[in-house]
Amino acid sequence: MEEVAIIDVSPRDGLQNEPKPISTEQKLKLIDMLVNAGIQNVEVTSFVHPLKVPQMADANDVLQALSDKKDLETIALIPNLKGYERAREHRLTEVNWVSAATETFNAKNIGMSIEENMSQFLKVLDEAKKDGIKTCFSVAVSFGCPYEGDVEEEKVLQIVRRVKEAGVDRIGIADTIGIATPDHVERLMKKVLEIAGDTPVAIHLHDTRGLGLANAYMAYRAGVRIFETSASGIGGCPFAPGAAGNLATEDLVYLFERMNISTGVDFQKLLDAADYAASLSTKKPLGRIRHVENQREKGNAV
Repeated sequence: MEEVAIIDVSPRDGLQNEPKPISTEQKLKLIDMLVNAGIQNVEVTSFVHPLKVPQMADANDVLQALSDKKDLETIALIPNLKGYERAREHRLTEVNWVSAATETFNAKNIGMSIEENMSQFLKVLDEAKKDGIKTCFSVAVSFGCPYEGDVEEEKVLQIVRRVKEAGVDRIGIADTIGIATPDHVERLMKKVLEIAGDTPVAIHLHDTRGLGLANAYMAYRAGVRIFETSASGIGGCPFAPGAAGNLATEDLVYLFERMNISTGVDFQKLLDAADYAASLSTKKPLGRIRHVENQREKGNAV
């Protein structure tokens, strides 16, 4: 039976832009529900400046509480070298480093040029290898930028080549504003996978225009086996105008399981986690399967 891996990013990407305060205890409950549903890889927080993203100000508390959590591979996003210095003090499986494929988004998101970002990442990569922490390099706005429009594929591939040669442990390709189309996804991901070779590649999809599932399927067809999603589809980048929520974890799990592709996830428990994630968000959930299941539970034939 074919298998895929799911990385749920709802505790970080899903909650980072919420206007109302979300307690550390609520975040930990969401993480616990995701783990109980069988999701072993969770992006739990980010070490960004608390003034820029106040919702992530409790990163230390979250990771401290998870220090002895079994069956969980903890991932934290870091935007710079200072972020890594904070992250390395905790038990972490992986740090996720982000750079954009365009200069404008990079400047607005992390205040660095692409080259400055790469220079810092290479320092972090060296330190992480010494510390025994895995690294992922994620390329934001790989399919389109809210400031510069269309993104040349070669810009993405050039970054992929550099981090592959540097020895990164995982590569992420992100459709940050949900602009990708299935043909574009298949074309670009085939090229990325060819360069990556034996380095794992993940795709991070947003469902801004309702194409998240179609794009995920085409990524699978291209050879991708790792998918970053968010329970209930909550979230969106605070530095990407118009970016709606992420692709809902429960929708993707439903798709793959119906295709007889194993995710290792308990679907009913995942729906419970998605309901809880939705309750933490002020935005309307994007997950479609939950609405269908609600109708079935009410006795309506769907």
